[in-house]
Formats: sequence, C-alpha cells, structure tokens
Amino acid sequence: MEVDGDTLNSTNSPNVNKDTLDSTNPLYMHPSKSAGSTLVPMVFDGTGYRSWRRGVLKALSVKNKVGFITEKCKKPDSGHPTFEQWERCDDMVTSWILNSLSKDLANSLQYVVDAKELWQELEDRYDKMNGAKLYQLKRKINDLS
Repeated sequence: MEVDGDTLNSTNSPNVNKDTLDSTNPLYMHPSKSAGSTLVPMVFDGTGYRSWRRGVLKALSVKNKVGFITEKCKKPDSGHPTFEQWERCDDMVTSWILNSLSKDLANSLQYVVDAKELWQELEDRYDKMNGAKLYQLKRKINDLS
C-alpha cells in the first residue's frame, strides 16, 4: 500500500500485522510522542526566525515528519485507509509547531488547516528581508573606514 510513493508497510513478515506501520514511515507515531511536546527549547516570539526555523526543521527531521510541512507526505483522500492516520500525524506536527511559538503568535495561528499551511504562514510573515533595514545596514557598512 502506498501514499504518494511512500510505502506504508514495507515488511511482509508473517509475524507482523499488515496494518502495522514501519517506524521509518512518516505516518508512524511512536506511542511516547504527545501533542504537548515542543520541538525546540527556544520559543519563537517574532525575532530570530531563521535560527528557530533551522531548529524546528532539524527536530522534525529527527522525528521523520518534515514531509508534513514540505508536502512530501501529502494528505490522502478522505476514503483512503491512511487518511485518519495522516490527520493524526499532521495534527501532532501542527501542535508541536504551535507549542514552539509564543502565546500571542500561537493564538494568531490557531485556525490554520494543517501543518503545511501553518509553516507557510510563518514563512510568509517572518522569512522576509526588511528592505529599509537592509539599506541602512549596507550604508553603515559602506561608511566604515
């Protein structure tokens, strides 16, 4: 069984339930994972976006969940056997990211549809270079002697 090229059950062992997900599958969720967890020790409050982003990407990579924000692990159709598992994993990733944000930021993003939309909204808001600030910094650098 596949979801966008990802094999859901890569083992055909007779001792393994056919509905069991391999731990390398992005839809696999270890029982110890909880929605109350945070991904990174630092809470993002609107400053230091690039550092925070890097930490979150590394944490999601370790958990094999980056595909939920890059759309590599796409949402299956509602009738697909893995639809509910995908939704649970996506809700978990969304919760982890929201828990890594300051209370004000998290409140302003509570109604995003999924982890991809949440990630895109954060990128749109904070991954931009301020043109005026850049100009001022370049002028200061040029004025140094």
